Amino acid sequence: MDVLVTGGLGYVGSHTCIALHQAGYRPVIYDNLSNASIVVLDQLAKICGKRFSFIQADVGDALALRQCFTDFSIEAVLHFAAYKAVGESTAQPLNYYQNNVCHSATLMSEMQNAGVRRLVFSSSATVYGVPQYLPIDENHSKAPTNPYGWSKLMVEQIMRDQCSANADWLAIALRYFNPVGAHPSGLLGENPSGIPNNLMPYVTQTATGHREKLYIYGNDYDTPDGTGVRDYVHVMDLAEGHVQAVDRLFSEQGFHAFNLGTGNGASVLDVLKEFELVTGVSVPYSITHRRPGDVAVSVASPALARQVLEWHAQRDLKTMLGDSWRWQSNYPEGI
Repeated sequence: MDVLVTGGLGYVGSHTCIALHQAGYRPVIYDNLSNASIVVLDQLAKICGKRFSFIQADVGDALALRQCFTDFSIEAVLHFAAYKAVGESTAQPLNYYQNNVCHSATLMSEMQNAGVRRLVFSSSATVYGVPQYLPIDENHSKAPTNPYGWSKLMVEQIMRDQCSANADWLAIALRYFNPVGAHPSGLLGENPSGIPNNLMPYVTQTATGHREKLYIYGNDYDTPDGTGVRDYVHVMDLAEGHVQAVDRLFSEQGFHAFNLGTGNGASVLDVLKEFELVTGVSVPYSITHRRPGDVAVSVASPALARQVLEWHAQRDLKTMLGDSWRWQSNYPEGI
């Protein structure tokens, strides 16, 4: 089965291509290279022993999408292509709504025209906003605190409405908590352009000396050590969650949403301490002001994904950190 993977050269998308290949699917990668490198295609070929089909185009390009659905026998779409920095979204909200929401609507419109009715969407725990209780389950109220989170929730609403209007559609939103880690081969990992927005590449780039120090955004949260607490989940666990979503629900209809997380929280300082234990490398850091839109604690209840998708996170924080460091050590400057 051909599966279109938008944003397929990005962090989670590229790792999901590996999991899809291992499960017998044929990924067709669609990426505009705005925050990814074409070299990722080479790395995927080294890992999988196969070079995947690749289309360089934007998800907002209806003609390119139309040609893609003509050229390949696409039966499902895994949609990762999006801007993803919380802080940047508060400074550039129009860019986020245009890219994340409008382009997703274009994608779904071209899917409808091509007769493709199966969509798995890369959503986010940011749709929940400030937790009203912990751990957060899928029934938690939705009140994002930043445009990035709102963009994800808006796309989910479009998916829900599309399924209501078309009984043959299946749309699955996978709400990630905090992806970290890398492929265990050390050939593929998180490869951000410019200064990282996520914690782990910032930690590993500082550990290699590529960054002078790590900036921790706030130490006055209502948490045990004052730093933000997150549910970190290995990127390969997330990748396998996408495969499970396709496998388990392909014959279903309607809109479905699932949390993908471990159910365990770790603070920024917890992660730093564990990283130093795993690697033996010290990471200099400095405390700075909070980022707009961040919350104190975000931890998943992954029970629904375990029950319906038969998925659960299998890799612990030590494995996540070790894999991240192996990747960054192999490619200190990224790829």
